[in-house]
Amino acid sequence: MGETISLQELFAVLRKRLWLIVLITIIAATVSGVISFFVLTPVYQSKTQILVNQAKSDEQLYNTQAVQTNIQLINTYNDIITSPAILDKVIKELKLDESAASLKGQIQVTSAEYSQVAQIAVQDTSAKRATDIANTTASVFQKEVPKIMNVDNVSVLSKATLGESSSPVKPQPLMNVAIAAVVGLMVGIGLSFLLEYLDNTLKTEQDIENILGLPVIGVVTNIKDVPKPTNVSRPDVAARVPQRGETYGS
Repeated sequence: MGETISLQELFAVLRKRLWLIVLITIIAATVSGVISFFVLTPVYQSKTQILVNQAKSDEQLYNTQAVQTNIQLINTYNDIITSPAILDKVIKELKLDESAASLKGQIQVTSAEYSQVAQIAVQDTSAKRATDIANTTASVFQKEVPKIMNVDNVSVLSKATLGESSSPVKPQPLMNVAIAAVVGLMVGIGLSFLLEYLDNTLKTEQDIENILGLPVIGVVTNIKDVPKPTNVSRPDVAARVPQRGETYGS
């Protein structure tokens, strides 16, 4: 029959090694905080929006077929925005010291379903540079898309501003510290149970009963050693040296 562990025994193990659990949790949270605040470089994000709309009049503006065409074009435009045809011109205009492939990794183009608006989000270690890249990418794309697609239906809906990207989007120190604390807590608890499992020493009478399956009928208590008395010299009982002519006992 398999050995079962009661809930009380589980809490006893946790209470026994509570210091280890707390220590690992504190160390994990501290290391995460130090790395987040002092090691990792802050990354800022700036966003701009473009509108895809080829309508030229009020009648065309609400043309369902035209709207569907614009929505379908957005998926194509998302790929064009991050293509070397656009990014190479952005790099040249801003005099960036990076390749189009590297800049593509900083740009994310998204659009909601059934929406004619696409969002260009740029992440960079400099808030100003992220803003400049976002606005320049949207501007260059607006100028180049008529040459590429032979359709002039893109306009900049909103430009990125430096104030909106003044706070870094990553790292998030508080979030990192919280995650590290939870991980440290789990590691501490797991390590506590592992040490308890590997510890096969007998500490109590209950341990002997569990292993042998026999009741304990006697216990030998610890007997402390009694210190031996030291010799104390007393002047009034000092030995008397016999004089000439005397014998011991006289």
